[in-house]
Amino acid sequence: MNSSIARNPVTKSKKELRATLLEARLHAALDGAGKDALGRRVLDALTVYSPVSVGLYWPLSGEFDLRSVVVAWLDGDAARRAALPVITARDRPLEFHVWTPDMAMRVGAHRIHEPTSGEVILPDLLFVPCVGFDVDRYRLGYGGGYYDRTLAAFRSAGKVPVTVGIAYEVCRTDSLEREAHDIPLDVVVTDVGWYRGAV
Repeated sequence: MNSSIARNPVTKSKKELRATLLEARLHAALDGAGKDALGRRVLDALTVYSPVSVGLYWPLSGEFDLRSVVVAWLDGDAARRAALPVITARDRPLEFHVWTPDMAMRVGAHRIHEPTSGEVILPDLLFVPCVGFDVDRYRLGYGGGYYDRTLAAFRSAGKVPVTVGIAYEVCRTDSLEREAHDIPLDVVVTDVGWYRGAV
């Protein structure tokens, strides 16, 4: 797919843009070299920010699967912890439950796998999957608002994790339509490079 379609949304609605970007992401996910490059940048982010706990995501179709990178990171220090999101209700923030690679899982809302630990943590660093993003690090998701609510809840709780968006470069747009509740990510890493704020 021509990446210029994704990068120049012009008059596309969010729904149309999301469909275009999801298709572009599926094509990008077939590129082994791109996946390797993205994996290295995920590891770089863990090295740069040195979190003790991270929130990751269970990959959906076309999303970069960062579990193996996080597992390698966990193996480097017994004090490190990882957590996966759990949807408790449609209009509620996500909870992040402790996850280990050998843990039993269950299928939760939207058929997404969830850990069975039941232990909730607020991660130091949060990896956020992106359907699309712009150079100012605003993110386009699936439209459910889960991450917007979650980041707002973290702020209210007084603990704001470093937010690292994960995307393929083909899913970058020139600019995304923004709403009052939208919060830019601290960093977006792609198979091509980094987009950083003042973290």
